Amino acid sequence: MKPHKIDILLIEDEAYDVHRVRQTIKLLEDRLILKEVVSNGHRALELLEGKQNFDVVIMDYQIAGGVSGEALIRNIKEIDPTAQIIVITKMTTNITDFDFANKLIEAGAMWYCTKYPGDIEDYIYQPTDFILSIYNAYEKRKLEKARRNSDRRLTDTITETLERKSIIGESIPMQTLREQIRQCASADTTVLIRGASGTGKELVATNIHYNHPRRLEKFVAINCGSLPADLIESELFGFEKGAFTGATTKKAGLFEVANGGTIFLDEIAELPLTSQVKLLRVIQEGEIDKIGRTGSVKVNVRIIAATNKNLEEEVRAKRFREDLYYRLNVVSIIVPPLKDRRQDIPLLIEHFSAQYSGEMNRAPMKFSDKSMEVLVTHSWPGNVRQLQNVIQRLLFTQAELITPALAANALKMPLDEESDNQMMWDPENIRPLKEVEREFRGQYFEFVRSCTNSDAEAARKLGLAPPNYYRMSKELGLK
Repeated sequence: MKPHKIDILLIEDEAYDVHRVRQTIKLLEDRLILKEVVSNGHRALELLEGKQNFDVVIMDYQIAGGVSGEALIRNIKEIDPTAQIIVITKMTTNITDFDFANKLIEAGAMWYCTKYPGDIEDYIYQPTDFILSIYNAYEKRKLEKARRNSDRRLTDTITETLERKSIIGESIPMQTLREQIRQCASADTTVLIRGASGTGKELVATNIHYNHPRRLEKFVAINCGSLPADLIESELFGFEKGAFTGATTKKAGLFEVANGGTIFLDEIAELPLTSQVKLLRVIQEGEIDKIGRTGSVKVNVRIIAATNKNLEEEVRAKRFREDLYYRLNVVSIIVPPLKDRRQDIPLLIEHFSAQYSGEMNRAPMKFSDKSMEVLVTHSWPGNVRQLQNVIQRLLFTQAELITPALAANALKMPLDEESDNQMMWDPENIRPLKEVEREFRGQYFEFVRSCTNSDAEAARKLGLAPPNYYRMSKELGLK
């Protein structure tokens, strides 16, 4: 592969020293290109502001022209934060002058050398060290630019995520919720999110994480009720190779995966008591105990937990540890049910209608005043999640205008004794069995979930293993 050329800007006002720099890099002049030589700091800044590209800047510390030394270094770094600056100076002949070196590094320089370390007449400093410093500066600039590009892409992704997962609503409860999210995003405390199923607790956790300084780190979400009790610890804390029969390789737990970022523990009340002890240790000591490992593993993870249960009652019933409750309940956020913020329902309908119609490449639905009234006055036991499913269901009707009958049918609220059969048994609107079966499954899952306190309980009532219930709920668009 052909080696890259390194473009150099030299800021030096003494012709003798310009000559010595040229002599030093002459043997590698096919790679080290002295692109520009200027004799004062102002001219150098003009070139950089003019978007001229230089891989490395070599500058005299005592340059003429008003701006020099640390001030010039800082100005260069303001224009191009990835610029790598090598300082050559006769201010000191001692390369171990740490105070002087520290001032340059704090200003933003990468390296420095003395002009006159000995009796060298033709070269700057020690030629090999000087050239190596140029190569190192070039490689460091590449790494800096790559990191900044990566951070920029991550920031763009985060912006898109926040737009996609925005908090919809202008009611007083939602204004309060947004302010609580803002406060939590500015701190690093443990947060407990409370609210009924389907209110958007994971949405709140996502907004807290992506507005926090940890936003560039991982956000890991786990539903504690979706895993069998005997697998929860290995999922959360991991295990070592040979820890038990079948452990042929070591496994990183979710706390290790989320190290530096945030872990969201949904349905925290479903965590077994044995796992609660280990979670308490993570919060108190910042350490996890992996299965099969004698020593602990340090982690730095922000914990956000959520529950739709009354944790105080769970503590009294000895199903939840009191010490863990106090550790989790540092900051508590209550997400209001949809029925307590009915003025937001039209905004949510408009939002989901635009979102899902865009995904289906069709125009958003229109709602008559009466159909909107049917939706606004509904009790919404499944909260926002149920509303999302109803909008998707209405889109499948392919109706441009949603009538009260269509709205009621999507909610399975008969307007009269015949309307319940209106869509299912309409000879002009016969649908594939799979579509009807999926619709019934979704409605029945919603019904069972609205009658229970957790996914785990709903799974038990449906006769399903928690992982299967969670998977099927996702397939039906309920998660």
